[in-house]
Amino acid sequence: MSGQRYTPDEADMEWCREAVQGVSRTFALTVDVLNEPMATHICLGYLLCRVADTVEDSGRIPPAEQTALLQTYNDVLNPDDPTTIEQFRTNVDEWVPPEDERNDDWDVVAESPTVLATFAQQPADVRAAIVPPVRELVDGMAMFVDRHADDGGLRIGDRDELEEYCYYAAGTVGNLITNLLTRGDLAEERVTQLYDTAEEFGLLLQLVNVSKDVYDDYTEENNIYLPGEWLADEGVSQTAIVDPENNKRAAKVVERTADHARSFLDDAQSYLETMPLQHGNTKAAWGIPFLLAVGTLRELQSRPEDALTQKGVKITRKEVFAVVSTMSAEAPVSLPRLREIIAMEPFHRTTGNAE
Repeated sequence: MSGQRYTPDEADMEWCREAVQGVSRTFALTVDVLNEPMATHICLGYLLCRVADTVEDSGRIPPAEQTALLQTYNDVLNPDDPTTIEQFRTNVDEWVPPEDERNDDWDVVAESPTVLATFAQQPADVRAAIVPPVRELVDGMAMFVDRHADDGGLRIGDRDELEEYCYYAAGTVGNLITNLLTRGDLAEERVTQLYDTAEEFGLLLQLVNVSKDVYDDYTEENNIYLPGEWLADEGVSQTAIVDPENNKRAAKVVERTADHARSFLDDAQSYLETMPLQHGNTKAAWGIPFLLAVGTLRELQSRPEDALTQKGVKITRKEVFAVVSTMSAEAPVSLPRLREIIAMEPFHRTTGNAE
């Protein structure tokens, strides 16, 4: 990140906080219930990842250009490389929509110099904790774009490739969180347990997204994450994944992918129960996305076919509010008990909620 010419101020940090609200409801909830300085560090770390994610997801950018842009961005993040964020911003400019046509994701790409300048002002140990996993994420995305350059979009082949993709997209973020949490004095055994389960926490969240967002991933980004091997078992080709006549058979693959996500629930819960409350970290920040994932898996189990249509699968705002309120309360809550309740029925409909 050498050659930086931007000078951030509090207005830039405020812009970053607002940007997270626009690009990810779940991460915005997390940032909102973290304390400082963790809230700032997670906000900036997430936005660094989102720049790459937007480039990787864009169906308008040819694969060779996507790969080149991601490689340039990776160089920007390398503290030993002279490539500047201005160079990346210049290279990506032709793909950035006009200001009045941008969505929130492209706003973050357009303002990537602001994000990088604000990040560059963070303490050295924070930058050292965040940069390696972000660069691994970017490198992994470039690799996947290049691997599927002739397919018109990402086409995941089997379970191993699905897990590999989910690791780069979210397992790396689990490591980023853990890097931040383990700065300072912490028992070696606890650090080991955190790193042993951090990736599983990320894989859980990403696999839930893969399961619920099939329709949007295909129709908006031309990406198919349900493994082609699993679809073939049901007699469905990847290019016909959202065709109405294939709904029941493809829904079995949605269920299979959601079941695979469930296999990471125990390790993800262990991660949350092990993480320290230091540097502004809170249990609520990570318990909320975990429990929302549990609720989404419940909905996927009852109506997997909706993931293949414009209707989609998601939990209600009322349930989100109930989960956030309970996790943010001062009184201690039992994460296993909340998980048990939410896996059975919408939390806001539960009498007395967790009581």
